[in-house]
Amino acid sequence: MLVRELMSAPATILRPEDSLRTAVRLFKASGLEGVAVVDAGQAVVGIFTKSQLFECLLESVDLEEPVGRFMKSAVVTVPSETPFSEVSEEVRTTAVGQAVVTTGEGKFLGMLTKVDVIRGLLAQSDHAASEFASVVNAMDTGLVAVDADGRVTLVNPAAEHLLGLHADRALRQDVAAVWPECDLMECLRRGETLTRRKQSAHRTLLTRTSPVRCDGQVVGALALIQDLTSYEQVAQELETVKQLHGTLATILEIAYDAIVVCDEGGVVTMVNGALCHFLGRKEEEILGRHVTEVLENTRLHLVARSGVPEIGQIQLMRGQQYIVSRLPIVKEGRVVGAVGKIMFRGLAELREVARRLGALESQVAYYKEELSKVGGTRYTLGSIITSNPRVEALKREAAQAARSQSTVLLLGASGTGKELFAHSIHAASQRRTGPFLKVNCAAVPENLLESEFFGYMEGAFTGARKGGKPGKFELADGGTIFLDEIGDMSTYLQAKILRVLQDREFERVGATQTVCVDVRIIAASNRDLKGMVATGKFREDLYYRLNVVCLEIPPLRERKEDILPLAHFLLGRFNKVMGTKVGGVSPEALAVLQAYDWPGNVRELENVIERAMNLDVADLIRPEHLPGYLVSRGRGVKGAEVIPYRESVGRAESQAILDALTQTGGNKAKAARLLGLSRSRLYEKLKVYDLKR
Repeated sequence: MLVRELMSAPATILRPEDSLRTAVRLFKASGLEGVAVVDAGQAVVGIFTKSQLFECLLESVDLEEPVGRFMKSAVVTVPSETPFSEVSEEVRTTAVGQAVVTTGEGKFLGMLTKVDVIRGLLAQSDHAASEFASVVNAMDTGLVAVDADGRVTLVNPAAEHLLGLHADRALRQDVAAVWPECDLMECLRRGETLTRRKQSAHRTLLTRTSPVRCDGQVVGALALIQDLTSYEQVAQELETVKQLHGTLATILEIAYDAIVVCDEGGVVTMVNGALCHFLGRKEEEILGRHVTEVLENTRLHLVARSGVPEIGQIQLMRGQQYIVSRLPIVKEGRVVGAVGKIMFRGLAELREVARRLGALESQVAYYKEELSKVGGTRYTLGSIITSNPRVEALKREAAQAARSQSTVLLLGASGTGKELFAHSIHAASQRRTGPFLKVNCAAVPENLLESEFFGYMEGAFTGARKGGKPGKFELADGGTIFLDEIGDMSTYLQAKILRVLQDREFERVGATQTVCVDVRIIAASNRDLKGMVATGKFREDLYYRLNVVCLEIPPLRERKEDILPLAHFLLGRFNKVMGTKVGGVSPEALAVLQAYDWPGNVRELENVIERAMNLDVADLIRPEHLPGYLVSRGRGVKGAEVIPYRESVGRAESQAILDALTQTGGNKAKAARLLGLSRSRLYEKLKVYDLKR
C-alpha cells in the first residue's frame, strides 16, 4: 500500500504572493487545517495553517499582506510512492497533523493527514481479521473463546458440530450454561493450560484450554476441541495408551487440514503447520512467495482475482489427487484475497464444510448490519408508528426539516412522541454522524442548568472539577442538541440560549474567552409557549427564534386509529423482552382502548400494554387484563353495575391524580399543589395505583 493510495484528494493551494484575505476565504470555504504554498512550478515552498492565520488576525496584520511572509518554510513532505508502512509509525507518534505529498520531481500532489493514516491502519486490520475468520472457520478443530467473565465470544463451526451448540444462541452467554463440561472457568481461575479427555456416549473429545493474557493479565481463555473417536480405534490397534497420547499431542500442534491464504495478487500471506508438513518446507520459505511457486497446479491466485469460489475440486500434487476448496476473501464487496484448503478426508466432510461456509456468510452479513446501526440516535422516521393523516404529514415535514439546518420546535402533550421526532430529524439530517445530546430542562436544578449547558472553568465555584468541564453545547458541536421541556427554563437562561441561537457562541461559567460552536437546536415543550409569552414567562424573541419549523404533535385521543398498530408494535417488543407469545388484542379489549381518552398519550398506552402482559395472558389481551379505570370508562355508565366502595374510591382517586398531571403537563410538584397533597404523598399514591407518569 503506497501513500498515494491513501492521501486526500488534491487540496486547494496558495501562492506566496496570495494575500491573507485570500487565505481567510479559502479556509472558510474548505474547512482545511493547513494549505500547501507552492511556486509557479508547483514546487512546495511552505505551508500556511489556521493557527498562523489566527496569530496574524490577533496581531491585527493587514489582510493584504502576502501569505509568503508568514508561512512555515519547514514542510514535512512525503513522496507519493513511499510505502505506507514507512510513514504510518512516524505520523502516529509525532505531533505533525499532516504532511504534503509530492511527486518524484518534488511537485505538490496532495495531503496526508492522520485521518488518512488511521484509514490505512483500519484497512490493514480488516484484512487481517478477514484472513483470521476464514482460517478459524476452515479448521477441523473446534474453537470456543470466552472473556474474563466467562462469557462466550467465539464459537467456530467445528465446535458447533462437535458440541451440538448454536453459535447465535451461545454468544455472550455464560459458558457454564451453554457448555457445562468445559474447563474454561477453571482455566480462567488458575491461569494455566489444561488438557483433558472427555468421554460421552457417542464421542471422545480432547480439549486443550489455554488462558489469553494481555499485559500480564488473564483477559480470557481459548478451548481447542479435537474429535478423538476415530483415534480411539487406532489406540486399540496400537495396544498402548501412551502411544495414543503421543499421536494426539502431535495432532494438537497442527490443524488437521492444510490451509494457505494469499492476497489479491496471489502472494502467500498465511499458512498453517499442516501445509508446511505436507510440503516439507519451513514457514519462512513459503511466506511472501507467489502461490504458484509453492503449490503445483494451483488456481488459488485466479480465485483471488475473479472472486468465484471453487469447492470440492481435484488437484494433482506430488503424483496424488487431493480434494481442495478455494474461496475468495471479500471485504466490502471487493475481493482482497483467497483461502485454499487441502482436505485429507472424504466428500461427506467436504459437504459439511460447504454448509458451514454458508452459515459464515450469513453471520458476517448479520454483523455488518448490526455495526451499521451504531450511531448517536435510537430512532428514525420509520420508528414512528401511525395510520393518522396528521402524523403522516408531520413525518413528511420532519423529513423536509432534516435537510436544512433550521431550528425545530416540537409541541405536544407529554407522551406524544416529541423525543421520537427529535431523534428522527437528527438521524435523517447531514449531522447524523455527529453527536446527539438531550437535556431535560425540567429535570436539572435551575442553579446547575447554566453549567450543564455551557460548562465551567476550574475554580468557577466551590466543588468545580479540576480542569473544568465542557457543557452540552460544546459536546454537541457538529451535531444536534435536544432541549426538552424548554418552557420550564428561567428567563435568565433563556437569554443565554438566545445568544447561542443568534451568534453560535457562549462563555463557560467563570471564563472570559468565547467558545464558538456549530450545533443545531431542537426544542420541545408540553406547555403553551405562546401563552407564556403573553404573560411574560417566556421571552418573545426566543420564542420566534425557536419557532422556525414548528411541529405540533396531536394527542392520542385525536388519532385513535393509531391505537391498534401501536398496540401490535408494543406487543411485539414486549414479547421479545418477556419471552411471551401474546398474539394481539381482542375486539372487546380494543373497544375499551378506543373508548378511553388517554391523557398520558402513547406513554400511558405503553404502560397499559406492559401491565397487561405481566398478567397471565394466554393468547390475546382481553378486558380483564386491562386496568379497572379503563374498563369502567370503556363500558360507560351502567346503572345495574354496583362497584364496591373501596374500588370506586380508588378509581376516583387515581383518575383525579391523572387529571391533575395532565392539567400540569406532567409536573408532579404542581399536580400535588393542585390536589392539596404533599409531594411525598403524591408519590405514594402513584406507586399504590401503579401510575407511571
